[in-house]
Amino acid sequence: MSFHASRTIAAEPSRVFAAFEEVGRLAVWWGPAGFTNTFETFAFEPGGVWSFTMHGPDGKDYPNEMVVREIDAPGRIVLEHVTQPRYVLTVTLEVAEDGGTLVGWHQEFENAETGRRLEAILVQANAELLERLSAEVLGEGGR
Repeated sequence: MSFHASRTIAAEPSRVFAAFEEVGRLAVWWGPAGFTNTFETFAFEPGGVWSFTMHGPDGKDYPNEMVVREIDAPGRIVLEHVTQPRYVLTVTLEVAEDGGTLVGWHQEFENAETGRRLEAILVQANAELLERLSAEVLGEGGR
């Protein structure tokens, strides 16, 4: 089961890519609206591990671990979410017709049933995450 989302951001791909590779910036925007993050480890390199806890607006904590599978700066990042639910996230950053960046967000779930169960949450969550990424890149992230 896979999910696709996209958003055009009025900035060149290198500026959008920087919001992924700079840990302080990533912590600001990663996750749906209302979520915050605590990063335990962050190694943004192929084979690197990213361990973090997402703190929900409901007060719950959600431990996560990802492994960086591929980086082709500034156009592609592949991350494997190795905690449940398991999925591979492929992010593409392409020059848009208007000179900005078309961000492609593709999540492929290991277990199709898990993906189906999460669909109602993920569609909105991914849209919110891309909105937060855009705000961070355009300097509206509240930092």
